Amino acid sequence: MKLDFTQMEESAMPNFKGGELTTYGKLHVDEHNRIMRGRLTPGASIGLHTHTGSSEVVYILSGAGKAIYDGAEEKLGPGDCHYCPEGHAHTLINDGTEDLIFLAVVPQH
Repeated sequence: MKLDFTQMEESAMPNFKGGELTTYGKLHVDEHNRIMRGRLTPGASIGLHTHTGSSEVVYILSGAGKAIYDGAEEKLGPGDCHYCPEGHAHTLINDGTEDLIFLAVVPQH
């Protein structure tokens, strides 16, 4: 199945998962996965959360930021892939000067 993010409406999610500012996303959700092309403006973040019943893969398309994964900081840029297995905690933060664009896949376990 092809997902055309250019044809999807972008949703605003203020303080997503308790994060700062607003996360923007184009989403596909079904009973097996959540797939999102996300955007964080400079200074925005997705709040720290633990994956229960799911895991998450985040692939950075453009911009710069960081993930905090189980308390450790990981710098992220275009082409980097961050993985958070079930039972672990992470957050995504745009600490750069341009929008952080990413693809996130959250399979349900």
